[in-house]
Amino acid sequence: MILAALCVYILIQLAIAVWASRRMSTHTDYLVAGRKLGFWAVGISVFATWFGGETMMGSTATIADEGLAGARAEPVGYALCLIVAALLVAGRLRAAGYLTLADFFRDRFGGRAEIASAMVSIPTSIIWAAAQLLALASIIAVASDIPVGWALVGASLLVIAYTLLGGLLGDVVTDILQSLVVLAGLVILTITLFGRAGGVEEALALIDPAQLVLIAPGESWIERLDAFAIPILGSIVAQEMIARFLGAKSAKIAVRGGLMAGGLYLLVGCFPILFGLVGPGLGFDPAAGDLFLPNLALDLLPSALFVVFAGALFSAVLSTVDSALLAVSGLATQNLYSRVRTDASAAEKLLAARGFTVLAGLLAYLVATTGETIYGLVELASSLGSAGLLVSLLIGLHSRFGGEWSALCALASGLLAIWLGDFVFGIPGAFMASILAALAGYVLAGLALPAKLVKAG
Repeated sequence: MILAALCVYILIQLAIAVWASRRMSTHTDYLVAGRKLGFWAVGISVFATWFGGETMMGSTATIADEGLAGARAEPVGYALCLIVAALLVAGRLRAAGYLTLADFFRDRFGGRAEIASAMVSIPTSIIWAAAQLLALASIIAVASDIPVGWALVGASLLVIAYTLLGGLLGDVVTDILQSLVVLAGLVILTITLFGRAGGVEEALALIDPAQLVLIAPGESWIERLDAFAIPILGSIVAQEMIARFLGAKSAKIAVRGGLMAGGLYLLVGCFPILFGLVGPGLGFDPAAGDLFLPNLALDLLPSALFVVFAGALFSAVLSTVDSALLAVSGLATQNLYSRVRTDASAAEKLLAARGFTVLAGLLAYLVATTGETIYGLVELASSLGSAGLLVSLLIGLHSRFGGEWSALCALASGLLAIWLGDFVFGIPGAFMASILAALAGYVLAGLALPAKLVKAG
């Protein structure tokens, strides 16, 4: 029954995607929904995009295993990210009429910076999509007893087909439906969790005080700072979020929608924390990893209610993974393909965008097979290459200091620092070090090659 219900749910999502596909004639329709999104559409869609597998499953599993110290990103870190992005980025980018973040780099820093920023952003979105595919595969495996490996194949094919058809418009429409299902599923599981414990007070009494410590044993201040900086700063430049801002009807709607999304995320993001803290006290094994939450729900809920919760999990993940694939498609089509095919027609660009969606899905599947956890992949996506993008965006958007070489040096310095700090030497605070390196690269290049390289606009 569970598997059949999920199949019906999937068919509904695909039907919406088919409906949306009939309302697209250009790649602008496909990538930013024709810039027709209102306040509620922007807010709920940004929330649904952020509230994905890493929140529902990854952070729950990490909290169950390590306590609050293992997942400080949720919900405060990513909620603050949405709020900061809304205040500092959303309005200005939407007012300029861009399709992607790399469009800003083109207009502010030049063509080489545009290509470099797209090449840095694309791997991040692929890794993020891979994390969501792992989450989808875990849900399918628990609901059907299909091995995770085959479930991953099925999840990848489903997501590719869904995103290929619906684009951002289909994504936004289903986001509204999916958010309602997510909220219903979380409330149902919370009530059942309290019922199993014997009441609210009894459930809270099951929490081990050691789980409530925010500081990991032996953690230095720089590691602590890094743990908060990655979610707050690392995702401000995410194309998945920026696409929603750019699809808004106006700059004002983009800002207000982003603020609403941040508040909603902060509220709803408390549910997974509760599951991760109380679940082990009820005897659920934290060693189950990413399957901790699906296993908890399967045990606590009768079949009919588990169908609702499985749909909620599925909704949260699906609304995120297709956004990541669209992010890759937008950057590849608008900022790479269109530079080679300068005379491409609207129909050709739409075809190219859909082709890049398929390619992104296949690459995300390959990354998902590497054996990383959901939460680990999300942390990697948030830190990889984002330092140079962040420094260049914030300085370039709010001042006229620095030109093309400033952006290029910031991107190169940030990448080099995160590679050396995280992957070669494993030093604490590698992400903050990459931001400082990117800032130094930007400033030094800006002083050596001043304002004449800054484009007007």
